[in-house]
Amino acid sequence: RAAIDKALSNNMTRDTLNRAIARGVGGDDDANMETIIYEGYGPGGTAIMIECLSDNRNRTVAEVRHAFSKCGGNLGTDGSVAYLFSKKGVISFEKGDEDTIMEAALEAGAEDVVTYDDGAIDVYTAWEEMGKVRDALEAAGLKADSAEVSMIPSTKADMDAETAPKLMRLIDMLEDCDDVQEVYHNGEISDEVAATL
Repeated sequence: RAAIDKALSNNMTRDTLNRAIARGVGGDDDANMETIIYEGYGPGGTAIMIECLSDNRNRTVAEVRHAFSKCGGNLGTDGSVAYLFSKKGVISFEKGDEDTIMEAALEAGAEDVVTYDDGAIDVYTAWEEMGKVRDALEAAGLKADSAEVSMIPSTKADMDAETAPKLMRLIDMLEDCDDVQEVYHNGEISDEVAATL
């Protein structure tokens, strides 16, 4: 349900969504799609995980490898950076009452609630429990702006004025690849460095 909501909120048409669902359940014999996870290191030692959906593994790895080589990174082997990430459910609110959301979320089984300076609130759950926690929050009258499963880094790599633009370019190149669905990284860009970009 979260994936469908996300697709519709990103202006995907219902027809395209239905075709994608049909391919996913085997309704389209022409497409032999598989999920592939690539791992590597980007500029400044940034750990990067790339989630792809492809019908041609060779084409996809060539595109991903090309992006890494153009931007000063290296494609790694399976497991080279996966240990630095945890699969979590993330339920996001653009704004809301922190105490109300925290109380309802923790009561529903959330692992953590983080409030940001701009008033946004993220509720972190075990990925298997995300639907249950989201439903409990909705039952309490709290409508989330988004809910998705994400790979959360356990450590951060600080980017300086030299490595931050290279990392951003690598992420842009990876996201421009047709088969890439998500790019996760542990790069942290401070406000001061971001102002220079």
